[in-house]
Amino acid sequence: MSDEVQRLPTAYLLPIVARTENSALPFKGQLLDKIHHRRLRRTIKRLRCAAIVFNYGYMLQRNLPAGFIAPCLPTKTTTLPSGSRQWLHEIKHDGFRIIARKTGAQVRLYSRPGNDLTRGFPLIVETLARLRSRSCIVDSEAVACDDKGVASFDLVRHHRANDSVFLYAFDLIELNGDDLRRDPLEVRKATLASILAKARTGIRFNEHVEGDGPTVFAHACKLGLEGIASKRKNSAYRSTKSRSARHRAA
Repeated sequence: MSDEVQRLPTAYLLPIVARTENSALPFKGQLLDKIHHRRLRRTIKRLRCAAIVFNYGYMLQRNLPAGFIAPCLPTKTTTLPSGSRQWLHEIKHDGFRIIARKTGAQVRLYSRPGNDLTRGFPLIVETLARLRSRSCIVDSEAVACDDKGVASFDLVRHHRANDSVFLYAFDLIELNGDDLRRDPLEVRKATLASILAKARTGIRFNEHVEGDGPTVFAHACKLGLEGIASKRKNSAYRSTKSRSARHRAA
């Protein structure tokens, strides 16, 4: 890339890309003499990609609500931990991933990218508001069950059961102002179970089992469930894709 192009600020590069795509090259005189046409096309391609990434990142930063914590994402796998006591296994329910935040009597429900879904799930909001904790942030799945008692993603997606959608809570990120993300998973889950012990029907603790991952997965498949999530007992909570959390779909 030429020195002239490198010195151009981003505000000028974006219109250059747009105009160049319409075959109206803004480069004239000495600048065109110094830059070979092929190099110019490669430069424009790089600038276009950089502009897309920049604008997308800016959009996400601008739209994320205050206090939102991005969820930890499991790594998809075909091989689950076998015969290890360092892992626990949870049923993966077919629903919407929810980061639920309670501050006093106020409740907010956020989707995985940070969209506000609070108005869509009144039963969940009412139940969370009644928890005795002053504040908490819970990682969970919004679920609606069909006539067979199996979670149905379509019921949630098409808003066919909004009044009966409930949360399966499986991790606790914050409690009464204390950030729990560095605590081991098994400690966070034990604390979560204690604060949900007397919760109403709008939120349930997602139980886990210890043992052989493939065996647990086989039972989940027989029950027609979506799959399982296997997690290291001592893992911290990280808002990124994690090798300490693995998901296998049925």
